[in-house]
Amino acid sequence: MTLDFSANYVLQNARARLEPLQEKHIAELESIAKEMEIWTYFLGRSDGGKNFPHYIKDAILSRKNGKEYPFAVFDKQNGKYAGSTRFFEYAKDLETIRLGYSWYGIEFRGTKLNKNCKFLMFQFAFEKLGLERVGLGAHEENKISLSAMQSVGCKIEGRIRNAFPSITGHGRSDAVLLGVLKQEWFKGTGHQLKEKL
Repeated sequence: MTLDFSANYVLQNARARLEPLQEKHIAELESIAKEMEIWTYFLGRSDGGKNFPHYIKDAILSRKNGKEYPFAVFDKQNGKYAGSTRFFEYAKDLETIRLGYSWYGIEFRGTKLNKNCKFLMFQFAFEKLGLERVGLGAHEENKISLSAMQSVGCKIEGRIRNAFPSITGHGRSDAVLLGVLKQEWFKGTGHQLKEKL
């Protein structure tokens, strides 16, 4: 199966629903987006103020252009929209994809919502699309995200030196690269993550 950017994929289980990001989600997510710490490690038009509608519209346009597939995240347990995540850098010939741009409101962090979302996205990538690897990455100073990625089965694979400006405003910081392979998913990572949900 090939990732079809025009298809409306909905990934869901008992806890989470990932639905294609649309302009209607601006209103659903704008109050969460005002939690400014969400945007600490983001680059570009991604702050929660006046640029937030542009951020959503840019993501939708990237899907239209076949570059990214963004989702709005709905927490079924709380009956609320919780944040957003997306696939990007899909390479059909190489059978790879990246997962990222994930953010959630503070009330949803540490609630296993992220684990459910990652499970659904990994499951889709490996079991539906048949891909060989899913790549992830984070600013080296973003310890919370790095820990969360490792908790869902990602392995640290390396780093890109001086990839980002340091959030301290002095010098540069590395990007840490992580990933999950299809063989790992089917040999235990998928089962282990499912047990954590």
